[in-house]
Amino acid sequence: MRLRSLLTMTDLGLELVTGEDQLDRFVRWVVTTDMLDPGRYLSGGELVLTGLQWRDDPAGSDVFVGALARAGVAGLAAGDARYGGAPPDVVDACTKYGIPLFRVPESVAFATVTERITRNLSTGRAADLTAILDRHRQLVAGTGLGSVLELIERDLGMRCWVMASTGRVVAGPPPPPTEVTAAFLNARRLPHVLTVDRTRYSLFAVDEHSTSRAADWFLVFEGDVGDWPEERRALTGELAAVVSLERARQDDRQSAEGRLAQELIELIVSDAKPAEIISRLELTGLGPAESYIAVVAAAQADSLRPGELRVLLREILYGRGPAAGVVDGEAIALIPAGAEGSVIDEIHRAVAALEPGLRGSRLSVGVSGVVDGEGLRGAVEEARYARRLAADRHQPTSVVGHDELATHMLLLASVPDEVRRMFRLRLLDPLTNYDQDNRSDLVHTLETFLEASGSWTKSADLLHVHVNTLRYRIQRIEELTGRDLSRLEDRVDFFLALALR
Repeated sequence: MRLRSLLTMTDLGLELVTGEDQLDRFVRWVVTTDMLDPGRYLSGGELVLTGLQWRDDPAGSDVFVGALARAGVAGLAAGDARYGGAPPDVVDACTKYGIPLFRVPESVAFATVTERITRNLSTGRAADLTAILDRHRQLVAGTGLGSVLELIERDLGMRCWVMASTGRVVAGPPPPPTEVTAAFLNARRLPHVLTVDRTRYSLFAVDEHSTSRAADWFLVFEGDVGDWPEERRALTGELAAVVSLERARQDDRQSAEGRLAQELIELIVSDAKPAEIISRLELTGLGPAESYIAVVAAAQADSLRPGELRVLLREILYGRGPAAGVVDGEAIALIPAGAEGSVIDEIHRAVAALEPGLRGSRLSVGVSGVVDGEGLRGAVEEARYARRLAADRHQPTSVVGHDELATHMLLLASVPDEVRRMFRLRLLDPLTNYDQDNRSDLVHTLETFLEASGSWTKSADLLHVHVNTLRYRIQRIEELTGRDLSRLEDRVDFFLALALR
C-alpha cells in the first residue's frame, strides 16, 4: 500500500505533518521503535512508529531520522503522548532527510495502527498474488509478455522492455533507444546503466550465467538501478525468470515444426533422394513451388553451444520463417528467397552488431544462392563452403555469400581441411619460420609481389625498397621453398597458399 492510503483510514486519525510530495511511497511493513539508531533493524519500506522516548535533546532528532533515511524507510509516525505532538527539531529533521512524518493522536494505540495497516497489507498482497496468478494464466494461455510489462508499468511506474541481442523488441511499449542493444553487448558487467537524452536505462540479462550474451535476451528498465530499493531490484530477477520461461515456451525445438525442420536438415546433408526431401519440405510449411536460400553458421570452439547457435541463427533470420537444424556443430537454416541481396545485407549487419557479445570468439556465416526445392542439397553445400571460407578469414565475425565462391575460393572451400593445411604449411612455413628467426618480411614481400602481378618496379614501390633489395628477397624465397617465381605454376601455388591463411 502507499503512504497516501494512511490518510484515508479515518478510524486511525493520522495527520500528515510534512512530506506531502513523498506520499506515493510504498509501505512494506510496520515497525515500532524507540531506539536512537534503529538502522541495523530496518531493511527499507517500513512505516516506523515511535513514542519519541529516544529524544533527550534536539540533536538526537538528526541522528534518529538520519538512520531512518539511510535505511530507506517509507515514513515516520510519531505519537502525541510524550510531547503533545512532534517537536520542531523532529519536523525539521524529517524535512531535511525527506521522510514523510505523520502525527498519531494520543487516543490511538500503536497496536491499533499496526493491526489496521497489517490487515490492509495482507489484503493488498492477496490482490497482488491474484494479479500475478492471472498474468501467469495469460502467459500459459499464450498471450505473451506484454500484459506482464503493462502490469509493472501501471502499478510501479516502471517502463520496461524485453529485447533480443539483435535489437528486436520482443515485448514492451514503443521501442527504447537503439543504443541499448550495443550497450548490452559491450557492457563489461551487468546490470549496466546507460544514459540517452538525459534518461537513464538499466540493462539486465535474462540468463546471464547459463547463456552466451550474444544469444541471450535482455531486460531494459527506464531508471537507474542504483537508486532502486531492494524490492524493486528483486523484481528484475523475478521478471527475468518469467521471461526465461516464456522464451523456453517459444523455442520451437520441442514443437512438431521444430522437429520436422531438424529432420529436414539431416535429410538434406544425407544421401536422401530429392523426392523424399521435397515431401518433408512440404511438412515444414515451405512449399516446393517456392525458391530458397540456405544459411549456415558456426562458432569457434565452445563459444556458443549448438542449441544457442541455432537460436541465434533463427533470431538473425527472424521474420523470414526459417526452418533450422544443427548438424556436425553447424546451424543450418532454409528461408524462402526474397530479394537475395537484402538477405545478405541483413545478415552482415546483424552479425557485425553481435560481435561484442561474442567475447573474443568467432562467428562465421555462409549464404547460398537461390535454388528451387530440388536444389536444396547443393544450396546447403554451397553455404557450408562459404561458411568455411568465412572461418578462414580469422575475423571475429565474417559473412561470405555464394558470389565469392565463383572464383578459385570455391575450389579451396571444397578441399578437406587437412589437405588445405598441409598445402599451406608446405609452401609458407619455411618463409614464416625464417621471418620469425631473422625479423625479415618475406611473406609480406611475396604477397605484394603476387598482387603486383610480378612487376619488379611496382612491387619495390609498394614495399618502399630498392629493386635490388626486392630481387634479393625473391631469390631468398625461392631458395627456401625450392620454387621458381618466374613460373606461372609456382606463382599460382603461392597465391592459393596465401589465400588459405
